[in-house]
Amino acid sequence: MENRTNEKASSLRWKILRQALLSNPSSSSCSSSTNSDEQSQTSIKRISRKTSHGFNLIQSHVIHDERGTSNNYKDARVCYTLPIPDTPQLFLRQRVDNHADLNDFQTCNKYNIDNTGLVCNWPSEDVLAHYCLSHRDIFRSKKVIELGSGYGLAGFVIAAITEASEVVISDGNPQVVDYTQRNIEANSGAFGDTVVKSMKLHWNQEDTSSVADAFDIIVASDCTFFKDFHRDLARIVKHLLSKTESSEAIFLSPKRGNSLDLFLEVAEEHGLHFSVTENYDKEVWKRHEGFLNGADRDPWPSYETGHCYPLLIKITL
Repeated sequence: MENRTNEKASSLRWKILRQALLSNPSSSSCSSSTNSDEQSQTSIKRISRKTSHGFNLIQSHVIHDERGTSNNYKDARVCYTLPIPDTPQLFLRQRVDNHADLNDFQTCNKYNIDNTGLVCNWPSEDVLAHYCLSHRDIFRSKKVIELGSGYGLAGFVIAAITEASEVVISDGNPQVVDYTQRNIEANSGAFGDTVVKSMKLHWNQEDTSSVADAFDIIVASDCTFFKDFHRDLARIVKHLLSKTESSEAIFLSPKRGNSLDLFLEVAEEHGLHFSVTENYDKEVWKRHEGFLNGADRDPWPSYETGHCYPLLIKITL
């Protein structure tokens, strides 16, 4: 059996950090160590929590790479083809740099946020977008907000195919919101009569009176990982939901250790009610089982249920 790694996990994680901080981490490597480097890169892909995979439920491809118009990051336009006849394609500009920038850390410190929304389009967002496609009737004529959107694929899908009256795609990171606004402008012809807005929304910000009780449906993916944000997230959900019988929040989140369980405890403390469903979609479950047993045509070597498979959480007042 091929030796997949001769290095300890801690050593591999330090290499991940080095690659994130250096724009060309391999420049100092000598040619004689090429084989060793390749083995190390394979091991890093297995241990890294940044995903280069996903459930691939919505077909996508990169149109071209280019420099961002308002920054020095490398961007790509990703074309998403929705699996519904006669629906427009979505073109979302996303960052594709493989290393971090000092400005990212400065922004995180300034706004008390994390930077994960810029790293990639996370698997749970892909699943959330698919779920919204499969249940698009529930959004018709509703006011919807996506929390912690990152690049906001789910929010854009809702805006394009559900006939929602309004969709707000929000994040606490102003860099993310800038991408969202540019993507709204680039896809404006895809939304029909649906009003689509970007919004900088930090879950702990004090002045949210303009959006209090304003939304029929909240959607979010993988937003329960950071335990420090649990109370703010529960508070903002309760604050944003309209006081109607049909209002609800739809979360898709992996367990991530005990993070999800702890968030649900906090949600209950805030007077929120919830249900958790493991098997909620035939196609998602099929791919989940395929990744677990290695039977999927496109294997996911680092797939772990607790880290990668999102549970469906519905939250009501």
